[in-house]
Amino acid sequence: MEVVLEMTLPRDAESAPLVRHTLDASLRGLGVTSDIRADISLALGEACANAIQHAAAGEYEVRARMDGARCVVEVIDGGGTGPASWETPQAPRDARQTSWEARQASPHAESGRGLQLIRAFMEEVHIRDRVSRNGAIVHFEKSLAS
Repeated sequence: MEVVLEMTLPRDAESAPLVRHTLDASLRGLGVTSDIRADISLALGEACANAIQHAAAGEYEVRARMDGARCVVEVIDGGGTGPASWETPQAPRDARQTSWEARQASPHAESGRGLQLIRAFMEEVHIRDRVSRNGAIVHFEKSLAS
């Protein structure tokens, strides 16, 4: 069985728990263990928090696909001061992509560790610019097998 969720959410603090609980309920329904659900929930929460805090648009999107073997999630923001602000504005696109992948927050920083957490708990993580609009797509995946 395949489950697909697509949500357009307002940039407010109440939207992140809603999407986390919705995805968790879907994963639980598929019989996914609590440890794997917790990893996915943490990564999703970090990606949503970044979109809520930094995106310029009034909404952001979350898309998730679960097929019983793998969970694939994308959090799509509308641009602003999020991960793209880590880049040098005049840097070529390829240099910016490299900058996204290399970015590391200090262990003592009070913010900026979300991407590190997502990378630590997920098996595959990609961040890319949206092709036809401002913003970024945070894409992450995790196997649903223990």
